[in-house]
This record gives sequence, C-alpha cells and structure tokens, in this order.
Amino acid sequence: MPRPREFDEQEVVAKAVSVFRRRGYHATSVRDLGEELGLKSSSLYRTFTDKHTLFLRALDHYRAHDSAASRDRLEAPGTCRDVLRDWMIWMISGAADADVADGCFVVNTATELGATDTDVRQRIEAAFDATRDTLAAVLRRGRTAGELPAALDIDAAVESLFTTVLGLRVRERAGHDQARLVTAIDFALDALHLAPNKGSGSDPLSPQVT
Repeated sequence: MPRPREFDEQEVVAKAVSVFRRRGYHATSVRDLGEELGLKSSSLYRTFTDKHTLFLRALDHYRAHDSAASRDRLEAPGTCRDVLRDWMIWMISGAADADVADGCFVVNTATELGATDTDVRQRIEAAFDATRDTLAAVLRRGRTAGELPAALDIDAAVESLFTTVLGLRVRERAGHDQARLVTAIDFALDALHLAPNKGSGSDPLSPQVT
C-alpha cells in the first residue's frame, strides 16, 4: 500500500517556480530541487515523473497568477494612458509580487527554451497572446473614448508596446536604473499620441513628459 504524501503538491509547485526562475531550467538539477523544496528525489519522481513535468507545472502556475494580476491592472478604471503607464511600471517593479532580480519567469523561459522545447513554446505563446489581447482591448477603449487617434493601427501599437515591455523586463533583470526605464515607457506612450495627464500623479518614479 503506497504511503500517503507528506507534502502539499501545489505548495511544492509554487516553490519550484522560485527555484526555476532564479536558476533557469538547465542549471537546476533534481538534487537542487530536492534540497530547496525539502523533498527526496524519489518523492519528486513519484509525484511529478521528471524535472521537465515539474517545470511545466511551475510555468503553468506562474502564468495563471501573473496573467490574472496583469489582466486586472489592464482592466482597471482610468484613462488609457494612466492604465498603460501603471501597468508598464508595475511590470518592471516586481510583477506578481516577485523578486525583481529574478526577472519574469515567462520571459526568462522564452529566452532559454522557447526555440527548442515545443511544450514550453506553446505555453509562452499562449501567455504572450493573452497579454496582446488585453493590450488591444485597452487601446480600443482609448480610441473609442477619443484618447487615441481614430486612425491608430491597433495591431501595430500592440506589437510596439509588447516589444517595449519585453525589452524593459530584460533591462530590469540586468539591473538598469528604473528611472531610465520609466523614461522609455513615457516615450513609448507619447508615440501613440496620447496626451500626457498633467498633474495626475499616477506614479512618483518619474514626472510625466509634457
């Protein structure tokens, strides 16, 4: 008769997010996981089959929490500029209550495994598509409200903002000065011809460009 598990499986998956995110997939051994998660290798294999399966579970867990938090911010009330600016600053200042120094787990994984692992690639693209879709909804609301030019190419604007955010998250992990990253955010928003919200005080990190 098999012995009952003496650990919470979901808690282990959540802890695995931190390990993989900090070390990366290839640099994390089963022994590393066992030591940091407080489990024997036999327990890990019995529950998750192998390291790759646990990694996918960890990535799914992170996506669920990160995507929900990101969507909530993009769907928050406010002007198009304020919503986008607050979201982009949040993305470079500790999204999903994470350790900023470890970067975004999805972006880290995309650069390490996105071109070589089909299972990972599908999850990465799903996460990226979800962000693009939510960004498009924000921009459409802004265009309908007259905050954006009626002729704005929404798809092109989404790709521009999304690419900017990915680059910012890489620079964030590299330890670049946050004020300089906020300057890049304001420039990207200005390129959409969104008028600055003077005196809005949406974020103290940097003054709005006028």
